[in-house]
Amino acid sequence: MGLTFTEFFKMKKILYLLSSAAMFIACDSRTYEEISDNTPITATVKYNSDVKSIVDNNCIGCHAAGSFKPLTTYTDVKNNIDGILNRIQRPNGDPGKMPQGGSLSQTQINTFIKWKADGLAEN
Repeated sequence: MGLTFTEFFKMKKILYLLSSAAMFIACDSRTYEEISDNTPITATVKYNSDVKSIVDNNCIGCHAAGSFKPLTTYTDVKNNIDGILNRIQRPNGDPGKMPQGGSLSQTQINTFIKWKADGLAEN
């Protein structure tokens, strides 16, 4: 009633192949963008409730009032949205990428994109 040596060897080989296939499938390679929070933003994005805090925490250090390109008010940010989108979406290593020395999360970038698509509402 027991397994013969040949049957045992075949069974062991099948188990090895199945476990190898399972490990191969489990070890897929994904990029940072695929694993980062890239959930679509469905609510209407507004400057005061959604965009201002991103600007205050990431841009004001260099873009304060009196700087070359201030981004301290709704009007400043609204009037510079195309440049902002250009700079925050540049690849790492690009000397024009903003914020300098860092990067916004994909969710923060999506917030700017959605704000523009929603018509750049203030409140």
